[in-house]
Amino acid sequence: MNYSRLSSATLQGIEAMKIDVEVDFDNRSVFNDIDVVGLGDTAVKESRKRVKSAILNSGFSLPHGKFVVNLAPGDVKKEGSMLDLPIALCILASTGIVQVSENILAVGELSLNGEVKRVSGILPVLLALSGNFRGTVIIPKENEEEATCVKDLHVYTVESLRECVEFLRGDRVLEEVEYVGIKEAVLDRSVDFSDVRDHEMVKRAVEIAVAGFHNILMVGNPGSGKTMIAKRIPTIFPPMTEEEIIETSKVYSAAGYPGLVRIRPFRSPHHTASTVSIIGGGTTPKPGEISLAHNGVLFLDELPEFKRDVLEALRQPLEEHCVTVSRAKFTVTYPARFMLVGAMNPCPCGNFGDPKQPCVCSPRDILRYRKKISGPLLDRIDIVVNVPKLSFEEMMRKPEGEKSASIRDRIMKAREIQKRRFQDTSISYNSQMTHRMLREHVKLDDKSENLLKRYVERYGLSGRRIDKVLRLSRTIADLDGRERVEMKHLAEALQYRFRDD
Repeated sequence: MNYSRLSSATLQGIEAMKIDVEVDFDNRSVFNDIDVVGLGDTAVKESRKRVKSAILNSGFSLPHGKFVVNLAPGDVKKEGSMLDLPIALCILASTGIVQVSENILAVGELSLNGEVKRVSGILPVLLALSGNFRGTVIIPKENEEEATCVKDLHVYTVESLRECVEFLRGDRVLEEVEYVGIKEAVLDRSVDFSDVRDHEMVKRAVEIAVAGFHNILMVGNPGSGKTMIAKRIPTIFPPMTEEEIIETSKVYSAAGYPGLVRIRPFRSPHHTASTVSIIGGGTTPKPGEISLAHNGVLFLDELPEFKRDVLEALRQPLEEHCVTVSRAKFTVTYPARFMLVGAMNPCPCGNFGDPKQPCVCSPRDILRYRKKISGPLLDRIDIVVNVPKLSFEEMMRKPEGEKSASIRDRIMKAREIQKRRFQDTSISYNSQMTHRMLREHVKLDDKSENLLKRYVERYGLSGRRIDKVLRLSRTIADLDGRERVEMKHLAEALQYRFRDD
């Protein structure tokens, strides 16, 4: 038989697409070559060299002739090295060494000695196949962990091309990968909020931010503890649900990170990072930092030092909770539901407001520094809190703070209230409430409404900022266990605003 065909898959963004791999062998051709067609990228075109060496080094021979490999559909770009294994199997099938069919789906990269190596994007592929593919799925042994969390698939793992061929021939028995679900994560207890001494107002602001999934900006002198507090924010998040683990792991799998992500992501890119590295994209689109922070925290230290185009590019993902990358022939969308945590100094030298270190910045310098964060971006930050620098006596004599576990318990109770409130909607947190939902769930009495009116008139809050304040007050009321938003909740929400006066 000179023709063979089996199934495989490739990725577009984080979504899998089924691919048909076909091979036609012409033993009358004067050329002795492997030709790959079907709109493959450089890695796919180079696979013919890897495949040939892997076949020969696995103990199989290739007859003289030309192998034409077609990757269908031909108008879809194929990327990466996960098509090595199916191409090799099809070539061997076209020469009669093994039998394959469309009921066999294989993915995997081949080394020159015939080993099957781990590939990126296995989890999105298996999730797309789950319940929709009744045949045999063959993946690399190194990707086995990702396969254990997918139901309704017959998955087998192989370590080499020879092992795979022997399995398909029936000469070797392999155990099907067993579904075990998602194991509970072991929390990192090396960091805890009890390490943070004093800073009660800052810790309160962080608690509110996590409870309602609000974005927060910390402003303080160098050494005041902004980074220390930010790194402990994931410790007070509720544990990830199975749905969140799968969502986040899909992004990481597509980006080339193996295994499952069971702990909330905490991404902290340097301020020199490019727009593509933060937002995602590139010639071959990959998820950026905002997508790798999905269901977790994106920490931007030294916020005003980030390039202006990077900061402005955050505006749409902060509203839409996703980012769309468009290219000439396709468009991919990556999820980006993250909590933005920013940190900045009060001025370029960092000493403005420090009672012991004099500030050398002029009012013009301070204004220019703060203007690096545009009004529209600042409108998308719900909480702005000052982080004062502690004295030596305060650092040494203040008792340990409240532990992360007790803070997390209060947050989980507030999240349960939100879960019941939004059970018939597509949202999960107070920070996602629309203007119409605010009118339903945040009803102010006359005194509270009068307080808000005076504040708006004095500071000129935009409509978006007013909604932010109302969402924030709703979260504070949830933490307090109150059905209605009271004046004290609104008053606390109003103090978490950025003012230049």
